[in-house]
Amino acid sequence: MSRSESCSRAWLKICEDWKILEHAFNKSPFILNADQIKKSCQKFKKTSEKEVRILCKQDTREKRPDIFISNNLFLLPVKNGCYNIIKGEGYVDIPKINMGTKIYSSKLDFILDTSKIGNSEMQHLDYAYASSLIRTFMNDNSLVLTIRGRKYTPSFSFTINKQKINVKSVQTEVDAGYEGKEQVVLIEAKSFEVANIIIRQLFYPYKQWQKTTNKKIVILFFEKSISSNTYSIWQFEFINPDDYNSIKLIRSESFKIVE
Repeated sequence: MSRSESCSRAWLKICEDWKILEHAFNKSPFILNADQIKKSCQKFKKTSEKEVRILCKQDTREKRPDIFISNNLFLLPVKNGCYNIIKGEGYVDIPKINMGTKIYSSKLDFILDTSKIGNSEMQHLDYAYASSLIRTFMNDNSLVLTIRGRKYTPSFSFTINKQKINVKSVQTEVDAGYEGKEQVVLIEAKSFEVANIIIRQLFYPYKQWQKTTNKKIVILFFEKSISSNTYSIWQFEFINPDDYNSIKLIRSESFKIVE
């Protein structure tokens, strides 16, 4: 049984036990906690069928369990061990970049040897930053690395389908954050191609760092393609900072770095 099948089997049991599909999603999200998930899945043998962290990791539309897909549902963490199940669109497309790949000349005057070892998201981001690609894309030479890794959010609220969602102390992860004189650039990175991502990965850090600075918060999605050796960047914006679904693609470009 694949991970996807295990996840779907577990969530079918969870939905049946707690009568989730009987909930009036047009009025409010369904609130579910980790203890309920554990109780429903306690007799399953596989880790992928009972581990809360694995069951709740639904980073793309396709990673959702079958019962979520067929009922147009998605999951958001709202505090430690507590989740909201919401009906609607929780993901944003990462469209193909149809414009040609630009050749970008590294601003470094020497060749980096260590950056070529491995295939991690942070490694590719660090190389793009060291080559000044991030600064060039943002047209901001003042950007310096100031944010990285996992942190817990302060309390904040927002709306989805006019329903208010309250978040408190949820763990977020920013692959890299760069602060300049007038803006803070937050980046979610992947070392493989994806067609979509859950908006939460962009929105929660955006809301989190809005609480810390009055500077403009810019959201980027970054992808390194191993097959084509290209670095692609998408810039998104939340038209309404308090509306999860107000996300809009501003621009995107693909680059090949030459040393």
